[in-house]
Amino acid sequence: MSDNLAPAFNGFRTLPHAQVLSLSGPDAVAFAQAQFANDVPSLADGHWQWSTWLTAKGRVLSIFQLVRVDAGRLLLVCHDGGAEAMAEQLRRFVFRRKVVISLADNLPVSGALHAPVSAQGAAIAQLDEGVIELDVGCAALPRSLHLGAAADAASDAEALIWRQSDLRLGLPRLVEAQREQWTPQQLGLDRLAAYSVKKGCYPGQEIVARTHFLGKAKRSLALLECDGVVAPGDGVEQAGAAIGSVASAAGNLALAVLPLELAEGELQVRAAATRIAPLVDGLAR
Repeated sequence: MSDNLAPAFNGFRTLPHAQVLSLSGPDAVAFAQAQFANDVPSLADGHWQWSTWLTAKGRVLSIFQLVRVDAGRLLLVCHDGGAEAMAEQLRRFVFRRKVVISLADNLPVSGALHAPVSAQGAAIAQLDEGVIELDVGCAALPRSLHLGAAADAASDAEALIWRQSDLRLGLPRLVEAQREQWTPQQLGLDRLAAYSVKKGCYPGQEIVARTHFLGKAKRSLALLECDGVVAPGDGVEQAGAAIGSVASAAGNLALAVLPLELAEGELQVRAAATRIAPLVDGLAR
């Protein structure tokens, strides 16, 4: 798969929309543990995990990479932007905790469709001049991410290719209208190990745990290949009946929330023939 993508995407390109949020201070880990859905204290220094920030009703506000540089510094790589608004909302919950929340605009985010030089899995690598390298791919679809390195801006075509690689790996990319719409289970965030059902309280934790332990999830994520361009919010139909909705889209690829038990028969999005394609495994951290 990566061989088909690589000729149109050579070297590192600065990714549009991606922003980095910094949490620093002696209470950074404790603050993140109380706000985000994954287990932050269990994350070792120099490693990263997928995580998500939820509403009190257990709906996804943001999906991001949480990088634990050390015990006093965390970085949130927000691929869909919105970092300034997220920082403003998070500051409301700081109270007396010793944590500084700021936009790390000195850390541009660039990606390449090849394996990293030093980073591996969840372990980050510190390169020259303060650049942080992350492994954001797998054997079937190798990808690297650099934080803090200068690179040419991705063209529209290159940005589309990167976004499609996210969708193939099962990483939902949420536009503003798709935030606060879905639970972590509906977005298949278990595939990314992006939330914990064992840690203590965090916004939306009760909904997430109840859905997990009572087995009430009836819908999850599916990768769709369409015979036309699709957009977030488009309906998915089967035999003329609405059965689901597109949560993320990139050209003719989409991640849609569909019933776990799906009848046989052709799917359609915008009246175009649509097929379920296999997701690429290996992005969990």
